[in-house]
Amino acid sequence: MYTMLDINRMERHEFINKIGLVFEHSPWVAEVSWYLHPFESFEEMYNGMIEEMYNANTSLKLSLLRAHPDLGTKFDLSASSKEEQKSAGLNELTEEEFKEFTKLNRMYVEKFGFPFILAVKGKGKEEIKLQMRTRITNSYEKELETALSEVSKIARFRLFDLVKGVIPS
Repeated sequence: MYTMLDINRMERHEFINKIGLVFEHSPWVAEVSWYLHPFESFEEMYNGMIEEMYNANTSLKLSLLRAHPDLGTKFDLSASSKEEQKSAGLNELTEEEFKEFTKLNRMYVEKFGFPFILAVKGKGKEEIKLQMRTRITNSYEKELETALSEVSKIARFRLFDLVKGVIPS
């Protein structure tokens, strides 16, 4: 864990490598946020990074979304994703549940071109499955907006886990 003082003392490459981890395999968000450094507060850092994510071109946004793993998968998970999915019970799916998640993930990716993304902290597998079924009916534009909003929530949770002395709001 880091204090905001630790973060503000980081060199550019260190900030990108350590803080950039909050965006799944997408350190570019931290890289383009570096010019905001030093940060007056956790909120300033978080809001700046999210603003840079939203201001990125569509190609970068899609690369960020596509860097996320399928929910319920057992393969190629970052340490953060593995822990988040475990907390939602997605590491203990029955064979039938695993098949259903795989089918829903495939349908979602075929429709939208990026994986289903949901900040799963505090959610269980049934709620996640219901969200998948509901959101697959969204338009592309609505789902792109929703997926980026979920990435914002995930980044906030992950930043809280990295920064000492910040109370989640």
